[in-house]
Amino acid sequence: MAQPIQEIYVSPGPHVSTKRNTTMIMLCVIIALLPLAVYGVILFGIPALVTILVSVTTAVLAEWVFQIATKQKVRIKDLSAVVTGLMLALVLPPTLPVWMTVLGAIFAIVVAKGFFGGIGANVFNPALTGRAFLFTSFPAAMGTWIRPFDGLSGATILSQTTVSINSNVYWDLFFGNRAGCIGETSILLILIAFVFLLVTRIIDWRAPVAMIATLALCTVLSGGFPLMAIYTGGAMFGAVFMTTDYATAPVTKAGRLIFGVGCGLITFLIREFGAYPEGVMFSILIMNILTPFLNKIIPVKYGYKLKGKGAKAR
Repeated sequence: MAQPIQEIYVSPGPHVSTKRNTTMIMLCVIIALLPLAVYGVILFGIPALVTILVSVTTAVLAEWVFQIATKQKVRIKDLSAVVTGLMLALVLPPTLPVWMTVLGAIFAIVVAKGFFGGIGANVFNPALTGRAFLFTSFPAAMGTWIRPFDGLSGATILSQTTVSINSNVYWDLFFGNRAGCIGETSILLILIAFVFLLVTRIIDWRAPVAMIATLALCTVLSGGFPLMAIYTGGAMFGAVFMTTDYATAPVTKAGRLIFGVGCGLITFLIREFGAYPEGVMFSILIMNILTPFLNKIIPVKYGYKLKGKGAKAR
């Protein structure tokens, strides 16, 4: 008598071999994001605070309503909606109208996350998808900046001629005294968050480092200013917080390196030859599409015995 075929069911990512649960991981990400949020409020004032509160509140409510409406288990306690709302707020201009922020948060949670099956099943980074929706729908509002204190104007920041003359601009960019999105201004705080997430083993270094290195190298080869390419726009924020998303980034080490290289290269190409001033968002979303292919062409093999003394089966 023939034996019935045994089927193996694999649940969607993220798959994490650790005692920490999703809530603990998301809490660490929130801790890493909070200094950027606080600094953004210090720089841009009440408008930034309103944007952050509205985005986070809307994201949590949208997930709660969607899960109840679709008869799913309500999982807002895992804090993933809080992370999405906070990340979205930090990549938005501080003066964005409240109703646009609400739309972006709903789109990020319901369309980019909920429609694909919820946490771990989404194909695209939810926060970046919400930003892309707003960017393509309301380009004028998404491109409106305000100066913090007596900081630099957007025109000064984007002028490479000015940078070559006045090196103090680099320090302003590094510390965040410039116009920009709420959480993308301070390179110093982003680097501190990067170290914190590495030390706590929440993220892997490969994709962020590969992205920044590729962007810098391409900029040098084109005759540009590598520090300007790295410090401006959302390059550093995207590298640290978006390329390391558990659900939308490759699971293998080599796959993460390729993912990062692709993000850096596409960012450079869009900035250099495209019609959009900022390519980080689109580069990461494009590479999100390739993540399943990177996982397949560079797979991790399980079930065989490793060679060597004391080796164990995986």
